[in-house]
Amino acid sequence: MKKFKSILTLIVMSLGCVSTVAAGEKTVTFEPDSTRVLRNPLQGWVMYLGRTWDENFWTERGYDSMKVPGRDETVKVSDYASCAYMRTSWASFEPREGEYIWNDPDSRLMKLIKSVNDRGLRVAFRIVIDGRDQGQNTPQYVFDAGAEGYYDPKAPGKNLSPYPEDPVFQEKYAKFFKAFAEYFDDPSKVEFIDAYSLGRWGESHSMIYKDNNNKQSVYEWVIDLVTSCFKKVPMIIHYHRMLGDPDDDGWGIVPADAEAMIVKAIDKGFSLRHDAFGMHGYYQDWEKEMASRWNFKRPIIMEGGWITGAHHRYWRDPSGLYREGHAEDVRRGEFDASAEAHVNMMDFRINDETRSWFEEAFDLVERFVAEGGYRLYPTAVTVTDKTKKNSTVSIKSRWRNMGWGYCPTNIPQWNQKYKVGVALLDNDGNAVKTFVDHNSDLSTWLKGTDYEYNTEIDLTGVDKGTYHWAVALVDVTDDNRPGLEMAVGTDKIVNGWLPVSKLTVK
Repeated sequence: MKKFKSILTLIVMSLGCVSTVAAGEKTVTFEPDSTRVLRNPLQGWVMYLGRTWDENFWTERGYDSMKVPGRDETVKVSDYASCAYMRTSWASFEPREGEYIWNDPDSRLMKLIKSVNDRGLRVAFRIVIDGRDQGQNTPQYVFDAGAEGYYDPKAPGKNLSPYPEDPVFQEKYAKFFKAFAEYFDDPSKVEFIDAYSLGRWGESHSMIYKDNNNKQSVYEWVIDLVTSCFKKVPMIIHYHRMLGDPDDDGWGIVPADAEAMIVKAIDKGFSLRHDAFGMHGYYQDWEKEMASRWNFKRPIIMEGGWITGAHHRYWRDPSGLYREGHAEDVRRGEFDASAEAHVNMMDFRINDETRSWFEEAFDLVERFVAEGGYRLYPTAVTVTDKTKKNSTVSIKSRWRNMGWGYCPTNIPQWNQKYKVGVALLDNDGNAVKTFVDHNSDLSTWLKGTDYEYNTEIDLTGVDKGTYHWAVALVDVTDDNRPGLEMAVGTDKIVNGWLPVSKLTVK
């Protein structure tokens, strides 16, 4: 105990500049940490898992030994990510009716998910139903039960997919999805669910209906299903101009109902994603205006559109900015588009794309860590250093967001669960009393403005003795424990709390 006490005392002594404001008051200022990777929800880099998994996944993909120019040692991709995105088939989760893969911890898929969680990362999902380009993604039992469908027009007789308005398909999928949500609606392990995953690649466009007039009814069925199932994990919708559209071109003139469809999902609690960042022929003014309209109201997740290591001819991008053989040009284009859209999350997408981020554009990886998403910390805290037992005192705190995004405490799944918290720590670093400033709204903290709070602290019941004031961003749904990592050095943190100064209760 004495050793821990001395460590806590040293932390308090080394925190920052201390000035006297008034008799018995101290103001402590803090310097931010702009380099540490913060694994906060809906913030940071997203790495992709692909469709083939085994116990050698991390090493065979090179994800545990990524080279960075100028460094002798290799780094791990997972050390820079907040979550891992799994885009896979319905059939992989339920190969036979009622046989859910999450009930088998020894399955390859569940072992992979465990390996992600063991690395301190959350997982995110897109469950693909359409079989074009990838093979049959819907379990065969759905068709055996009578669901009507279609084959891949480019591969007649192969890759069977269900018509999305088919009643048998909807019945079976709803049953599966509800069971899926019962298991995975856990924000401690799951980052988000990319929910409207119909269409080619599950990207919600280039749809094939039995009757194109069913576009709206199918869309409403999907978002209502997802909304009814996921209450805690954020849901994502694409702000794709061809959302739910049967146009096989995948782009073109903006349909008259495009914006209204997206707004309908947002009104039901969905956040936003787009899969064509960096593709100037696809991500155009309409998409930019949509992002601008919802900036700081809903978080935006990006996916880079070009595949630099495969068949995409990125050097033909209409911007003229990308040189053939220079993947770093595409990385720069994606980064610039992400900054303009104020995205909260960027992607390490599949093997060659991830490798190019680390080997050819690592400066942008570090810049997003420092500048992207949200990055919150207290600039100054004013505290009382001594008081009488059972008294009421106040603490003043000033907070700043260093990131270009925002902390989306306003989304329905979070419902303002993260707040400014103040604690009294004992000499073992344990919080003996915690206070929450319910007036704090982290979703309003935008870069360029500081936010101040005056928190009234009722010390009734606190025994006489010496304590340490501390602050944190707490989760009110988790007994007011620290819930978000702050942008300060880990050497200054005690059990998630940032110590400020001593308090003597007489």
